[in-house]
Amino acid sequence: MISFLVSLVALVFGYFLYGRFVERVFGPDDRTTPAVAKADGLDYIVLPNWKVFMIQFLNIAGTGPIFGAIMGAKFGPVAYLWIVFGCIFAGAVHDYLVGMLSMRNDGASCPELVGKYLGHTARQVMLVFSVILLLMVGTVFVFSPATILNTYGGSTLMWVIVIFIYYILATMLPIDKVIGRFYPIFAFSLLFMAAGLMVVMLIKWPQLPELWTHLENMGMAASSSFTDQVFPCLFITIACGALSGFHATQSPLMARCLKSERMGRQVFYGSMITEGVVALVWATVSMYFFYGEPTPGYQLIEAAGNNGFATSEPALVNIICNDWLGIVGGILAVLGVVAAPVTSGDTAFRSARLIIAEAFKINQKPIVKRLMVCIPLFAVSLCLLIWQIQDANGFKTIWQYFGWSNQTLAVFMLWTATVYLVRHKKPFIITLIPALFMTTVCATFLCISKIAFGLPETISYTVGIVAGIVALVWFCVWYSKEKKKTDN
Repeated sequence: MISFLVSLVALVFGYFLYGRFVERVFGPDDRTTPAVAKADGLDYIVLPNWKVFMIQFLNIAGTGPIFGAIMGAKFGPVAYLWIVFGCIFAGAVHDYLVGMLSMRNDGASCPELVGKYLGHTARQVMLVFSVILLLMVGTVFVFSPATILNTYGGSTLMWVIVIFIYYILATMLPIDKVIGRFYPIFAFSLLFMAAGLMVVMLIKWPQLPELWTHLENMGMAASSSFTDQVFPCLFITIACGALSGFHATQSPLMARCLKSERMGRQVFYGSMITEGVVALVWATVSMYFFYGEPTPGYQLIEAAGNNGFATSEPALVNIICNDWLGIVGGILAVLGVVAAPVTSGDTAFRSARLIIAEAFKINQKPIVKRLMVCIPLFAVSLCLLIWQIQDANGFKTIWQYFGWSNQTLAVFMLWTATVYLVRHKKPFIITLIPALFMTTVCATFLCISKIAFGLPETISYTVGIVAGIVALVWFCVWYSKEKKKTDN
């Protein structure tokens, strides 16, 4: 528990200290924002600052900081290090700069930002990459909440249909009609869940593995079926709770709703830190479930003939919420866990609609034009969903592909932010280091993962290191040329 408390304090201090430093680096001012200059009553609408924060928080807080943290907790306390350092120095910086760059570029989406700073080819790659990622997010975030709701009545298929109908409405209607009205309620549920679990943990004060005693990969020692390496798998598994490229598709949504640039740190940096706290709570609760006393995995799981590692993420959420928070608290907590993926899924489809419309110059004011973009998106997602339901490993397979593509998207955006900072003569080191690190992580994971090449560890690590070195050399050569341009 000491490691948890230290990590929690570090996240809070990170927001006030490093967050303010990053804000000074960017330099927000009082210029007119896209929400005012391009107000259209649909996607560009000025919303209250507190509501923008709530929406941004829920947009980025999908199942990632919950299910991702649960899976990451199998590695042991080393998960704390990635959540804290990843969140403060990479994830929150990534979210803040993408949101602010979008505001400075008339609410541009991530492919347009990549195109401006990394070139036309990168823009085309990013366009395809981001739409595929958003489709995977929308699909994954239909089935997982439906699975949880199924335990409270109705069939999984019924809940899938209900959630899909909600997605269609939230994607098509003006942002203040559905998203702006319901998100504060969902946000309360999610924050209540995190706060409630944290209070119970403090009361229980369980004996958990600490950083200074269990820094090794505990997952490999505890279960023969859990053989992934800490590097690079931890940095792919815990995405939304530390660093996530998906957030780059969400920040522009709120960049179109802020009245002032000066609210950027609270909305973009602050919501990422808040999500880090949620991930920290679930990582700690999960470590208690996997490694704590009196019996790891709980006796009721052991009695069924399984260990804690065999428990699915939705089942673990149900067990812990109902056991720790009672019936009423459990319902509110589960509502928060359900709201998180649902509210990320609907904005995933909304982001996909806007990205495609922006790329092909399709006016989104007429509802017919919105339908022209949305119908193919939902059709493809439905096909993915059917496959996911029929395949027993469908969720885990899509999640692994999502994890790698998600972090690769983050790499694109970190390099985009780095180019911006260089061109504006600002301290680019704040994005260069995370960009190089995640370039190495993604290259290594692509080689070592069984969903891709499945190469031996030595070869995979070598390729990852070479990829990082090549990226650094490329940057140095480009930086030298860029500096000569500005000097002349």
